[in-house]
Amino acid sequence: MVERRHWFSDMLPHLILTIGVGILAFPVWLAVVGSTWDAGTIANGTMPLYPGPYAVENYTRALGHGGRSSGEPVGMLMLNSFVMALAIALGKIAISMISAYAVVYFRFPFRMAAFWLIFITLMLPVEVRIYPTYQVVAQVGLLDTYAGLAVPLIASATATLLFRQFFMTIPPELVEASKIDGAGPLKFFKDTVLPLSITTMAALFVIQFIYGWNQYLWPLLITTRPDMQTIVVGIKKLLVTQDALTEWQIAMTTAVLAMLPPVLVVLVMQKLFVRGLVETEK
Repeated sequence: MVERRHWFSDMLPHLILTIGVGILAFPVWLAVVGSTWDAGTIANGTMPLYPGPYAVENYTRALGHGGRSSGEPVGMLMLNSFVMALAIALGKIAISMISAYAVVYFRFPFRMAAFWLIFITLMLPVEVRIYPTYQVVAQVGLLDTYAGLAVPLIASATATLLFRQFFMTIPPELVEASKIDGAGPLKFFKDTVLPLSITTMAALFVIQFIYGWNQYLWPLLITTRPDMQTIVVGIKKLLVTQDALTEWQIAMTTAVLAMLPPVLVVLVMQKLFVRGLVETEK
């Protein structure tokens, strides 16, 4: 017997999803609209919900100077954020893959103890260990450098756990076949493990890139030169304490520009990202 479903039961999920998307997209639309109006229209609370005539002027000012409160162009701030996010994402993937590979395929004393020590670091985020981390970075002279921005954040227990769980799903027959062919650990890692891990690496890259791009506290702490600040710190410095002095149109423009790289990364790697999260058999 074929069950007849009412049209309302089919439309209700779509209606709920549409409302949810609208709620999430509305602040983004306000930022886009605000980047096309002048400061007076925004400050007076009379900004309409459609774009204005000042888009070219606002984006030119933001890309050329970054506003009155920030002395560096938005392009420089975005470059700093991009280098930091890329280094964090690639560093986390590389270190996590190597550590997970060692834990799964090598037999050495206290192997599981080493893994659990890595796993316990989940309880020590950068905010908890920020003072000793800052001391180490300052003592080795990495303040106001790309290495200082990225290196303290590249260790990841979560990525190590994910790679370990994935490596454990690789059939043991592949390991035995590699041994019969005379492949060593490095060759097995390069020829077998890496190709099978592409989707997992892609999913982690997207997550970790956005994580690095959105960092605020650590870059704020270790950067004193304006030319080494990131885009998130730059947006905060555009918002001065007195509303009359805040150039809201430049702040909105900078916020819109700051959203573009993460969105592009998600769009470019969307298929691999989804496959890396949902595939059960690689």
